[in-house]
Amino acid sequence: MSERKVRVRYAPSPTGPQHIGGIRTALYNYLFAKKMGGDVILRIEDTDQTRFVPGAEDYIVDSVRWLGFDFDEGVHVGGAYGPYRQSERKGIYRQYADRLIENGHAYYAFDTSEELDAVREQARTAGIASWQYNNITRNSMKNSLTLPESEVQKRLASGDPYTIRIKMPRNEEVKVNDIIRGWVVVNTNQLDDKVLFKSDGMPTYHLANIVDDHLMEITHVIRGEEWLPSAPLHVHLYRCLGWEETMPRFAHCPLLMKPDGKGKLSKRDGDRLGFPVFPLEWTDPKNGEISSGYRESGYFPEAVINILAFLGWNPGTHQELFGMDELIQAFSLERVGKAGSKFDMDKARWYNQHYLRAKSDAELGALMQPLLKAKGHDLTVDYASKVAAQMKERAVFISDLLDGDFFFLAPTVYDAKTVHKKWKDKTPMHMEKLYEALDGIEKWSAENIETRFKALLEQLQTGMGAMLPNFRVLVTGSGMGPSMFAISEILGKEETLLRIRNGIAAIVKLKTEATQT
Repeated sequence: MSERKVRVRYAPSPTGPQHIGGIRTALYNYLFAKKMGGDVILRIEDTDQTRFVPGAEDYIVDSVRWLGFDFDEGVHVGGAYGPYRQSERKGIYRQYADRLIENGHAYYAFDTSEELDAVREQARTAGIASWQYNNITRNSMKNSLTLPESEVQKRLASGDPYTIRIKMPRNEEVKVNDIIRGWVVVNTNQLDDKVLFKSDGMPTYHLANIVDDHLMEITHVIRGEEWLPSAPLHVHLYRCLGWEETMPRFAHCPLLMKPDGKGKLSKRDGDRLGFPVFPLEWTDPKNGEISSGYRESGYFPEAVINILAFLGWNPGTHQELFGMDELIQAFSLERVGKAGSKFDMDKARWYNQHYLRAKSDAELGALMQPLLKAKGHDLTVDYASKVAAQMKERAVFISDLLDGDFFFLAPTVYDAKTVHKKWKDKTPMHMEKLYEALDGIEKWSAENIETRFKALLEQLQTGMGAMLPNFRVLVTGSGMGPSMFAISEILGKEETLLRIRNGIAAIVKLKTEATQT
């Protein structure tokens, strides 16, 4: 095993958008492979054609590329081990199912769906909650183990529908040495005779993924915890096919748990608590329902990578922020935990805030442009960059940079709390003096505005608390925000003075009307 090149695969089913739990599994595969100098493969497991959803395959590729990584082989890039879509490998699997029958490890089962449903119903009536087709019950069913050989051949020749089932041995131990969980030991008496080959001529996941992993020379299978119950069957299949020496190592990653309470994180939890559970927005082709994505919700890919990496893994240090190359160097499957990981919304926001603040004002200004245009504001990147410089310390998402709408529109409403508390009888006169003082500034800058403002305070013998809130409410309509001197510089002299003049008139009118009523 040590001499083989590391090859891992991410093998989703195209049944809809990829949950972030699935994307985390893809990331862990990528980090492990790159650290070990290996390859990561994208294989589409579409053996169940009834659940195929158009667009789901492209969604997977688009998601990982947005996040900043990709696959070395797969449906979108090709490779020497293709095809990489199981529906295109249909002709490969039958020979291995036949080999299992020939070796006595599998058998034909002729039971119809109706007959199986009837047996399950009889079992429920008898108090058996979950009936299984296993090494005991198969003896009373219609299969090649119970029917005469002549009848089996007759049924096969006449085209009777059948499935091929694994023949689980009685009372044997199957051991799985999981990299994350250690030894998992299961007695075969606890395992049922799973269907390996369906009546429609397609293999089930169990057979197809074993065959494909072997033929694609996969060295490590890194997948979600939900597949752990299937691992003993898969190990047994490797034995039955004579591939035990090249069997990959298994690593089953912990589930992603909902933030509030127990249970696996679901789309419904995201809708309920207000955060995405998909990397990209998804529109259901059947009903048009839209599911939110991290990208469209304003998250940076660098932030999402860190969020996903820490949902189950920790570096063993206090470092919380990693670039992709750093993650590759630090990652190990041995440091992935067994317990489910709870999604932390506050931590997700913290990551995004960090990456927003790390961007230059020019970058943020450019990122603001689509949002500004959507709101009908035709402003230069330079202007938006100046706004970003003032708003970034309070922002988590790019959309938060637009919360200071006073940078784009003159106020028509003035903060009632500020007006009630700070607007006194002398305030109109003081604001007129402020207008005159600022009008006299030749070089309009935050520094000069602040100097002139403080000089006026001394002249009027009043305090900052009496003047600044009223200056702010006139210009912005708000009771709080970034530096008023910086805001004024960005707005420009003409706009700032116009807002002061219009604001004085509007607030005096409001106060007069309030007194009269």
